[in-house]
Amino acid sequence: MAYPPQNRHRKSRRWVLSFVSIIAVVSVSFAAWSLPVRVERGLSVRQIQGEVTVLRPGGAAPAAIGNSLTAVGDGLRTGARSSAVLAVDTDVGFLDVSERTELRISALEMASDGGRITHLDVSQGQVRTRLRHFTHEGSEFEIQTPGGISGVRGTEFGVSVQGDGKTGIATLTGAVDTTAAGQTVGVPAGFQNLMRPGEPPTQPVPLRDDPGLEYERQVVLENNTRYVILTGRVDPVNTVFVDSVPQIVDRQGEFRLKRLATARLRVEVLVITPLGRQEVHAIYLL
Repeated sequence: MAYPPQNRHRKSRRWVLSFVSIIAVVSVSFAAWSLPVRVERGLSVRQIQGEVTVLRPGGAAPAAIGNSLTAVGDGLRTGARSSAVLAVDTDVGFLDVSERTELRISALEMASDGGRITHLDVSQGQVRTRLRHFTHEGSEFEIQTPGGISGVRGTEFGVSVQGDGKTGIATLTGAVDTTAAGQTVGVPAGFQNLMRPGEPPTQPVPLRDDPGLEYERQVVLENNTRYVILTGRVDPVNTVFVDSVPQIVDRQGEFRLKRLATARLRVEVLVITPLGRQEVHAIYLL
């Protein structure tokens, strides 16, 4: 049966519009499939308190919320009584950076399976990480310190780097692999250990997260001059500052301080655990 000219025109128009719609859908689908997805990599400053500095290979500047660290060599430094919070990529997690800490990016890459590779150098201070569990086998997050390497695949843990490079590790959730002197020791949730430069990591012991201090004072006479010697004891994984000066803590957690004996002699001892818990101990030596 022949269609009237007007009906034939309408039917042809509907067919043409349908064909164009199909082409449009196919074109949009193909474009969405072929366009690469950009993944933001790096660290961004979310919170700052006190004196915080952004480090670049070519210089340094005061940090501001929203600053991004996106290249190898970029980093952050915190001063006394200062801190910062950094976001890792867009949804991986956060870093809580304590006072007197310096960190820099040493690797920022994408794995072949889409995993994200992030390596940081922490030369001094304390950093606590809060990372979600990685879904790609190729993902890596490592912190390199003078004492060794701490690697995770999503966990909450902290590192505390002492003045001589000794590094305390504390794992709150998940697990951490500590590697030094060619040996790797796992630190599961609820445990801590210590890495000393040039030595294998110690075996893990139950987590303490204790910034407490025990001490004793002794007055000695040398060449007719009176001195006070303070001997302090802390958990060996902790870092210690006396009047803002970092102290060397031995294998037993002891440090010694010698001061000229004067009236009302007072010092402040700051103790920081690998998880960032800290306590200031005000001590009158005389």
